[in-house]
Amino acid sequence: MLLLLPPSEGKSVPDDGAPLDLASLSSPSLTGHRKAVLRALVAASRRRDALDVLGVSSGLADEVARNVSLATAPAAPAAQVYSGVLYAAAGLADLAPAAAARAEDSVRIVSALWGAVSPGDRIPAYRLSMGTRLPPLGALAPTWRPHLAGALDARATGDVVIDCRSAPYAAAWKVPAGAEHVAVRVLRELDGRRSVVSHNAKHTRGVLTGHLLTRPDPVHTAEDLLKAAYELVGTALLDATLLPGARGASTLELVVS
Repeated sequence: MLLLLPPSEGKSVPDDGAPLDLASLSSPSLTGHRKAVLRALVAASRRRDALDVLGVSSGLADEVARNVSLATAPAAPAAQVYSGVLYAAAGLADLAPAAAARAEDSVRIVSALWGAVSPGDRIPAYRLSMGTRLPPLGALAPTWRPHLAGALDARATGDVVIDCRSAPYAAAWKVPAGAEHVAVRVLRELDGRRSVVSHNAKHTRGVLTGHLLTRPDPVHTAEDLLKAAYELVGTALLDATLLPGARGASTLELVVS
């Protein structure tokens, strides 16, 4: 399986440790564009109108200021730096060795700054969203598409891609036709009616992620994924359904109360 996660807005800032080494990150074919985006982000973060350029509020001014020193700031594994709801529910930073090895092979975190990283890739905390138009590169998702295709297409082909990305990050890489593509959607059931929800969706995707990484049997197909999701019914889920779609794509609906 190839499990795609979005980054979290919330990040833990490493207190110490060696700084970023771009050459050591997974998917080395992305190094050139990573350097270009990093240079553009540092330059944008030095501007007087940096908050407007990056589309953030004044409450995040300290995080934007920290972008200026990304090349020398302490770095830590991405599984520790990303600390939002999804990551807390998945427990990526606390996996046993076998599950951590599965995560390193199977999980890719799609990022506006790094393109895609594995949980063990050492990165600093940063502030940049995929929806940003970053001078002089422009909209970030289109700039990443050819690079991510080169890095991920071969890895995805012949496998099942479990897609937990939000829309801006999904726009940065299209799953190739040779892969089985399953998007994960979370629904809430109330009084017998089901509706798509954003609240708790990240948590539920995190629970599924942790389960896929720690259960004994690996997932190789969409049907395997549905079976794994059914194992959560009665605890984290009310129901799980696999809905077929066009061109080999499907949607896994996870129902919560």
